[in-house]
Amino acid sequence: MDSEKPSSSQKDMYKYEAPWPVYGLGFSRTRSKPFRLAIGSFIEEYKNKIQVINLNEEKDQFEVTCQLDHPYPTTKIQWIPDPEETRPDLFATTGDYLRLWKVSTSDDGRSTANLDVILNNNKMSEFCAPLTSFDWNEVDPNLIVTSSIDTTCTVWNVTAEKSSGRAVGSVSAQLIAHDQEVYDVAFSNNVNIFASVSADASVRMFDLRNLEHSTIIYEDEGNQPLLRLSCNKQDPNYLAVVKVEDSSVVVIDIRMPCVPAAQLTAHLGPCNGVVWAPHSAGHLSTVSDDKRTLIWDFTKVPEKSPEPILCYEAGGPINQLQWSTVNSNWVGISWGKMVEVLRT
Repeated sequence: MDSEKPSSSQKDMYKYEAPWPVYGLGFSRTRSKPFRLAIGSFIEEYKNKIQVINLNEEKDQFEVTCQLDHPYPTTKIQWIPDPEETRPDLFATTGDYLRLWKVSTSDDGRSTANLDVILNNNKMSEFCAPLTSFDWNEVDPNLIVTSSIDTTCTVWNVTAEKSSGRAVGSVSAQLIAHDQEVYDVAFSNNVNIFASVSADASVRMFDLRNLEHSTIIYEDEGNQPLLRLSCNKQDPNYLAVVKVEDSSVVVIDIRMPCVPAAQLTAHLGPCNGVVWAPHSAGHLSTVSDDKRTLIWDFTKVPEKSPEPILCYEAGGPINQLQWSTVNSNWVGISWGKMVEVLRT
């Protein structure tokens, strides 16, 4: 699975303990900072926290480079997809609104993060429908799509140029995407295509060039709400979904919709996350309340059912999973107050 030879000095795992329960987790997507992450607290009150942590390779440990306040827990954190650092150093969060944060780093390595812009598509009301998730388009970083409990998805145009020094955002389109709450959304590797999952138990695909129509590519037979979604960026025919309070993961081939291409059934508790390998069409990872992180071999489907090829057991139920896109040897998980970065 290793796509790059690791240095002999690197360990197989790095840990960081936050001062609060962790839910939000996002790997930096710039090549110069592969071990930088943004993490968000899960505190059941208005005032929550975000920390940016970075691996100090001399000390072999994560260090906090900056901390900031965030209203409510983050439902997702994601850095701008900018491997060559041609844009401002930004990460985004969702909760009550979509927020973009700008990170500035001084010559001595210290960082500060400041709110750059709040994007709100409902300025006529004092109330907002919480955002459940979002995805930042890797092909065109000027596009972000958010999902909401109000059954909608919103596509945002985000302009972020180094010369201007800050980001600017506006609504490109808003659509009623499902019949019930939309829980997750993700772009395909096609700049115009995104998919969403919902409490209405369906997976739907949308094309930015024709948002008046959507394609239902899967509906759960048991009418179970669908919680998480991951698009295969190396083979866009495949995507994987997680059901609410269910230990299995359903893999869908959009060329043969409605019938699962495979079901991953090795977990012993509810599955909380799934992500395809950013560098391989044939591998994906899952996490669960059973404390395990599994990496699956999907290369022999449909001749042979997928099987776990790697397993790591954490110290508690795992609620979050990310796979680094700039150093694909590493996945990150969170459980309790712990963040663990694991070599694949």
